[in-house]
Amino acid sequence: MRASLSGACAHDVCKDAAMAKDAKKSARTSGTASSKKSSRKPGKGSAKGGGAALPPDEVAERGALPAEQVTPDARLSGKAAKKAEKKRRKAAQARKDEAVETVTWSEVLRVGPGFSLADLDPRSTPGFTGKKADGEEVMGELQSRLGDLQERLYAESKGGGTRSVLLVIQGMDTSGKGGIMRHVVGAVDPQGVHITSFKAPSDEERRHPFLWRIRRGLPTPGMIGVFDRSHYEDVLIVRVHDLVPRTTWSRRYSQINAFEQGVVDSGTTVVKVMMHISSDEQKARLTERLEREDKHWKFNPGDLDERAHWADYTEAYQGALEKCSTDAAPWFVVPADRKWYARLAVTNLLLEHLEAMDPQWPAADFDVEAEKARLAATP
Repeated sequence: MRASLSGACAHDVCKDAAMAKDAKKSARTSGTASSKKSSRKPGKGSAKGGGAALPPDEVAERGALPAEQVTPDARLSGKAAKKAEKKRRKAAQARKDEAVETVTWSEVLRVGPGFSLADLDPRSTPGFTGKKADGEEVMGELQSRLGDLQERLYAESKGGGTRSVLLVIQGMDTSGKGGIMRHVVGAVDPQGVHITSFKAPSDEERRHPFLWRIRRGLPTPGMIGVFDRSHYEDVLIVRVHDLVPRTTWSRRYSQINAFEQGVVDSGTTVVKVMMHISSDEQKARLTERLEREDKHWKFNPGDLDERAHWADYTEAYQGALEKCSTDAAPWFVVPADRKWYARLAVTNLLLEHLEAMDPQWPAADFDVEAEKARLAATP
């Protein structure tokens, strides 16, 4: 990931999420060439990794429906066709600016070789040159498109599809995980979403290998599963507080990679997001929770105890990001000091992966015309 893509100049940012009119004007007057380039899909270079688009001969293996069992957009008619086209067009417009280079959010935020968490400014806005109002302006259209794709994925499973999505959200206390649940995940139909919050393991969970409880929370076909914290706690908090020997937690990186590869191979697209907040911003948010009576319920004295280990957590996160950002399940780091940007970025990451999956409406398993005739004959 290029941490320098902070949105300072138009030619270094991606097209997404509709720069506002004033941002567009600034980009064009800066001499940026106006050109359109085709978008690259997330996970490019690995047909089975991170939600990348699949060749036709691999689609069936990954749980997509055979061609004869789906209804492509091109074959939709009437209101269904108009709805699909409208949502696609609005979402595309919300993420388009011809004055800047086409680079996906997945490419901008992905953890790659040489990534350093310490070098990424938590207040930066990689891939976006607009301000808060600009980001909020386009969220509605992006959420609408996200909801459409989630509905398609859910419907696809009713026709026999086996694909699903797993969104993993990690971050320090107050980094905005709850906001992602409300403003990103909350934008889609709740019947197609399953959220699992991982707290300290229970006595029963401690009697099993650390991935046992994680496997139980994996999404079923058609679902978007969301992990609020995850199996990475077993190489983060466990490492920081010496809860198990170093030889134990150090082995877990490879175990996690093998586990995630298996999840992807089974037809689940994994999107892992680390919410990167600064120590100063965390202090400000904790201060607000203490000063406002309506925020007291969100304050946990234990958060201050964990804050004392900030440097250790940074080191632990760096290790997890380096060792577990794979082609199958890459890590994406989202600067989280600006809540509006973090929500915009995660929305776009999830949207890009669903677009790459391209879930399809299942074809009717009954005679449509016959049913129309039967309905018309009713009183």
